[in-house]
Formats: sequence, structure tokens, C-alpha cells
Amino acid sequence: MAKKREDRGKEKLSGGNTECNLDGNYLSPIQSFQDINIENIKSLVVYSRYIQALIALTVIGFFLRFYNLGFNSLWLDEASTNTFAVMSLSGIWQATAGGEFNPPLFHWVEHFMLILGNNEVILRFVPALLGFLTIPLIYLAGKEFLDRNVGIIAAAAFTFSPFLIFYSQEARAYSMMLFFVAFAMVFYFKALKTNSLRDWALFGILSALAFWTHFYSFVIIASLVLYAGMIQLPNIQKNIQNLKMIAASIILFVVLCFPLIFLAVQLFASRTSSSPAFGIQGLGVISETFRQISGSDIAMYLFLLLFIIGIVQAFLIDKNKGIFLVTMTILTFVISFTLSYKMPMVPRYMIFFNTLFFIGIAVSYKMFYGLINNRGIVYAFVAFLVIISAPTLVDYYSGYSKQDWRGFSGQIQKMTNPGDLVVVVPGYVSQPLNYYYSNISDKTFEFNANTGQQLKDINSGRGNNTAYFVVTGDISAANPEGDAIAWLEANTKSLGQNTGIYLFVSK
Repeated sequence: MAKKREDRGKEKLSGGNTECNLDGNYLSPIQSFQDINIENIKSLVVYSRYIQALIALTVIGFFLRFYNLGFNSLWLDEASTNTFAVMSLSGIWQATAGGEFNPPLFHWVEHFMLILGNNEVILRFVPALLGFLTIPLIYLAGKEFLDRNVGIIAAAAFTFSPFLIFYSQEARAYSMMLFFVAFAMVFYFKALKTNSLRDWALFGILSALAFWTHFYSFVIIASLVLYAGMIQLPNIQKNIQNLKMIAASIILFVVLCFPLIFLAVQLFASRTSSSPAFGIQGLGVISETFRQISGSDIAMYLFLLLFIIGIVQAFLIDKNKGIFLVTMTILTFVISFTLSYKMPMVPRYMIFFNTLFFIGIAVSYKMFYGLINNRGIVYAFVAFLVIISAPTLVDYYSGYSKQDWRGFSGQIQKMTNPGDLVVVVPGYVSQPLNYYYSNISDKTFEFNANTGQQLKDINSGRGNNTAYFVVTGDISAANPEGDAIAWLEANTKSLGQNTGIYLFVSK
């Protein structure tokens, strides 16, 4: 049985400095897997403030991610997920090999989820589930990086992050990728301390799962391996045997990802063969990523200040920890900056950076604790994260945050008559429209168009029927020449827009 807290106000001395310990004199009875039993778990839940806070944050995170999960209709990317998920398992792999720039793991999981039905909640269930399960993982990662206070503050940041909640409620692979990256980092930080084969192997396995989920996870995986090699270089120079453990994780990763690596190289070459038609380029990638993961401009400036303070504190505590945060940040953004001129780049691809960003922010508590020497600073950090995120979360839950294809399809059905034409521009946005709209039941004819000439040809064959043109901002990427927009301006009149979906009618 663990020792019960005798003096909750007493702080524990460590190296002449007071250590911020929310548990006071309480010592965890679980030091290894062998210690896990009902009695010890009960002791932790009853006496450990860290476990109580983590349970509360995880429960809140569950609520925030599952609340109104089906409120927004599916948008283009989510409808694309459905398009692949309804395929067979082999069909999903063939689609990836055929040019789909997303690994198949998430689509395979969604394929099995569709056994339960096909609606917004089912398609978003796995991202929401993994989104809230990442909260205890980032606690463990922060704990391994420095201490339990960093873990609980980082977990609070994950719990209330509008950016992470949004992508936990999106039927895409980002939440799953973050889950595996956070899980891998738990064992990565352990491996840096223990250099054990088990920890390096688990890091390799979980990194492989992250890569099977999203190709861009390779940026953080490669950066972590590079840093580990850099830190271990003096030991490797003394004895090459010290390279074995890191090499084992790399070999395990390569073996597990072998069929995917060659495919990824081919897809990357194809994706970078021409200039990107959408996305953010250059320094805008960096500023927009910080803005989006922070949730607002005010939060971004405050978070950046805390992140810088956290890096300084990390250097003061352990030079290697400071080097880690700086190295991972620089590598992430230098790689993304460079690739932004070769392929479409958007902040959600770098969702893994939240692990580094919020751990760095959490480390900054050390400076404030050193100034006031009160463990209430940890609770103050949690309260600050709630307050800074609240306005954005209120806005998020109070209206549509995605295009309302569900509502728009209802409008189309009311407007059209049998024989009318529904023309989707660009053609690929028919995926979210057709998830809700059926031209067969509506007795209309549906066409897809990407260019002005295609629009002209379709319109010339409509006879006496009316043609309705469904247009989104994607037309600028699909038709950079601009002739489609020019044709619409000359030959149609606007009927308005619904959450960024524009409707035009033939003149």
C-alpha cells in the first residue's frame, strides 16, 4: 500500500530547490507493470492529484470531442474518406497505389466502421475516440520529457485545444496520426533514458503505424531519429555497439513500412512534379500553423511567448532538452517551408507539432513556479488554457464550421424541377453533394465540369430546362486559367451562397 500524504502543503526538496509536487508526500504504488492491480489503482485515484486531474481532463476531452459530433455535414475531404471506405480492403490499397496521396490504414479502419452504418457520427467516431485518448498519452509524454506537471499542463492544452477538437471531429486521418505520434513519443523519451530494446522497438512500431496513417508523419519520425543519433553520437564514436538500439527501431520501421515506402516515394515524386494549385507557401506556412494550432491571434502571441520561455527553461534544466525543442521546431518548419513550394501545404499536415508546442509551453511553468514557489501555478496554467480557448470553442459549437452540404442539398431539391440540370463545379465536389443529394430521386440530370468549355457544352444541351451550377472556391485550384469563372459570370446569375457553397442559375 502506498504511503498516504501526510502534509499536503509541504513541498519536497530536490537539489536545494523546491519541487512542485501536487501529490505532496504521497508516493505512487505503481512503479512497474508488476505493480498494477485493483488496490494500487484505487490508491492512485483516491490520493494522486495528478491522476485525478488526468481523469477529469480525459472525461472533459471525451465530452468536447463527442458533443455535436454529427452536427456539421461532411465536407469534401470527409466525403472523400467515405468514397474510399466503401471500397474493398484490396480496392483501398489499389486506390492508394493508383495515386491517392494518403496511406490506407485510416480508410481500412473506416471500412470496418461502416458495418455499423453510414452517417456523420460513424465516420467521425474513430477520430473522436483517438482524439480524447491522446490526452493521457501526451500526459505520459510530458512526464517522460520532464515531469508530471509538464504532463498535466500539456494534457490540459490538448483537452481544450480548438484545433485538436476540430480535427477530432473530422473524418480524416489527422487525429489517428497524432495519436500514434504521441504514443511513439512516450517510448521515445523512455528510450533516450534507458536505451532499452523494448522502448526503441515500441517507438519503431508506433512510428510505423503513424506512417501507415499519414505520410507527413515521416517528418517528425525522421526528425526524432536524427536527434537521437545526434545525442548518441559521442557514445557511438566510442563504441559502435551503442548504435544498435536506434538501428533496431529504424530496421523495424522499414520492415513494417516496406511496401508503403516505395509507394510513398513514387507518390511524392508525382505530387511535387508541378507547382501546387492550393495551400500556403513560404513563411505563411509557419505563421498560419502557429495561428491555427493556437486557436486565435491573441492565444498565438501568448502561446509563442510561453513556448520561448519553455525553451529557455528547458536549456536551464538540461541542455539536451532545450536542444530537442529547438531542433524539432526548426526541422518541422524548414522541411514544411521547403516543401510548400513543391506540394500543397496546410497546417493540419503538421498536427503532430502540437506535441512539441504544448510540451514546450508546459515547461514554462518552471519559471513562474520559481518566482512564486506555489504549486497552485499548475492549476493556474490549466485555468489559463481553459480561458484562452473558451471564446473560440463557443464560436465553434454555436454554428457551422464546415460547408453545409446537407442543408444545401435540401435547397436544391426544393428549387429544381424534373429534367433540370445540376452542374457541379469543380466536378470532384460532387462527392459531398451526392452524399446527401440524389439526382435520381430528384429526377434531375447531374454533370461535372472543371473548365469553361465544359460548362458551355453542358449548357448548350439543356434545351428548355433550367441549369443550376453548384460552385465552391475549389474552382480556383481546379481551373487556375480562370475560364470557368469567366463563363459563369457571363452566362449565369447568382442565387446566393450557403457556408461557402455558391449556387448559380442559367440566364
